[in-house]
Amino acid sequence: MRRQSAVLVCAVALLLTGCQGFGAPGTETDAEQTQTPDAVFTLELENDTSDSTSGSSAQSGTAPPDPERDRLGWESGYWHNETLAVSTEDGLNESERRAVVARSMARVEFVRQLEFEKRVPVEVVSRKAFRANRSQRDGPGEALSRFDNAKFEALFLVGEDRDSVAVQESTLGSSVLGYYSPSEDRIVVVSDSATPTIDEATLAHELVHALQDQQFGLGGGDAATRDALQGRNGLIEGDAGATEARYTARCGQQWQCLPSESGSNGSGGDRHFGLSYLLYFPYSDGPGLVENLYERGGWAAVNDAYDEKPQGAREVIVPDEYPDWEPREVTLEDRSSDEWQRVRPSADRDRPDYAVLGPSAIAATMAYTLTDDYNESAIVDPRAVFNYQENGSVDSSDPYNYALRSAEQWDGGRMYVYTDGSESAYVWRTVWEDEAAARTFAESWAAVIRHWGGTRTADGNWVLAEDSPFTDAVAVRVEGETVTVVNAPSEAELREVYDA
Repeated sequence: MRRQSAVLVCAVALLLTGCQGFGAPGTETDAEQTQTPDAVFTLELENDTSDSTSGSSAQSGTAPPDPERDRLGWESGYWHNETLAVSTEDGLNESERRAVVARSMARVEFVRQLEFEKRVPVEVVSRKAFRANRSQRDGPGEALSRFDNAKFEALFLVGEDRDSVAVQESTLGSSVLGYYSPSEDRIVVVSDSATPTIDEATLAHELVHALQDQQFGLGGGDAATRDALQGRNGLIEGDAGATEARYTARCGQQWQCLPSESGSNGSGGDRHFGLSYLLYFPYSDGPGLVENLYERGGWAAVNDAYDEKPQGAREVIVPDEYPDWEPREVTLEDRSSDEWQRVRPSADRDRPDYAVLGPSAIAATMAYTLTDDYNESAIVDPRAVFNYQENGSVDSSDPYNYALRSAEQWDGGRMYVYTDGSESAYVWRTVWEDEAAARTFAESWAAVIRHWGGTRTADGNWVLAEDSPFTDAVAVRVEGETVTVVNAPSEAELREVYDA
C-alpha cells in the first residue's frame, strides 16, 4: 500500500507477531478507493552498467560534477552515489532533509530507470500526530459503514460487536511508516523517534509511488472492489517493493545510506492478524508479479502493465496467468422479502453497490483461525500460511502464502448486503474453475463456520453459538461450479433474505 483516504499509497511495518505475522493498513471503505502497506524486500543485486557514474560512493565519498542537463541518477544537485554530511542523531533540519530527498530521488531514478518530472515535497510527522490527523477525518456514512461491517463479518474477521472501520484504522495507525498522496502530491513519513528523521527505505518506497504517479497516474477509480484493488495494488506495491529492495541492497556496497530508524515498526493500537494478512497481500505477493514481468521484458514490461493492470488478486498470486485471466461475470438475483432491503453504499460514495471478495480475502479467513482468541483450534496448517525458511524463521521478503487450496481456484464473485432497519444480512455467491474446486471451498467454509461455534441443523443450515462474535444463521449451497452463502439473524429468516 501505500494508502489512505481518496487515493493514498502508504508504507506499513512488517511485524512478525506471534507465529511471525504482520500488521497492515487501510480500511476497505477507503481501501476500495485507494491503494495499500510496506516492507523491505530482498532481491538479488544485479550488475548495473547502464550509468558510468555508478562507482562506489560508500567507499570513495565522491561524485562527478553536476551534468549540464537533468539525467537519470541526478536530481537537484545530487548524484545517486554521493555521500552526504548529515547526522540523524538530532533529526534532520530543512536543508539536510532537502539533500536526503534529492539524493533518494536520484537513486530511485537510477534503480527504476525512470525520470522524475518534478520535485516531491516530503513531510516528517510523529506517530502521535499521524493518529490525531486520521482521527479527525470524517467517518463513513451509515450505508457504507453497514456495508463494510457485513463484508468483514461475512469473512469471519470482525464480529458484530465491533466496527470494522475502527478496527482497520487502529491497525493502520499502529503500522504505517509513510504514505504518498496523489491528490496532495506529497509524501508524509511517520517517525517513532523523539527526534523525527527519515527512514531511507521508507522514503525510497514512497518516492517510487510519486514516480509512478508522475509517469503513469495513480488517481482515478480504476479498481472499484476489494479484489480489483488487490490486483491493482499488487502491481503498484510490487513495483515499489522491488525497487526499494534493489535500492537498499546497494546500501554499504554501491552507496552510503542513512541508518534505519530504530523502533520504526509502529507501536500501540489493535493489531488484527486476519486484517493484517489480508491488507498485506500486495506487499507480500506483488514483488513476485513484478519480478515475473521483469524477467519477461525488463522494466519496459513493468511499465506496460500500468496500461493493463491485474484484474484481481489471482493474477498476482499466479503471475503466469497475467494478463490473460479475467474474472467471470457473476449474476445474483435479488430474492429478498419486503422486510429486507439492499444496502447501497453508493448513497455515500460513488462506488458499486455490491462487493467482490476474492482469493486473498478467503485466504485471510482461513489464516485468521490460527490466531483468534475464540477457538484454540485452526482449520489450516501454519506451514500453508507462512513461508518458512530452512532455519525455521519466516521469510521476511515474502512472509505469507495466499495460494491456499480452498481459495486458489476462485474465478469470480458477488455479494449483496441487506438490512431490515436494525439487523444486517448478506448473500454471497462465488464461482470456481470446476465443480471439485467449488466443493473444496464449500467444505472449507463449513469448517470455518464450525470453528466459530456453528452447529449444523436438521435442514442442513448452520446456527452459530450465542457466545460467538458471529452469532447468526448461515446457509451454504453448492450447485455445480457455484457456491452461494446466505446469512441472516436466525435460521427462519434465511429464506426471507434469499428465497432460493
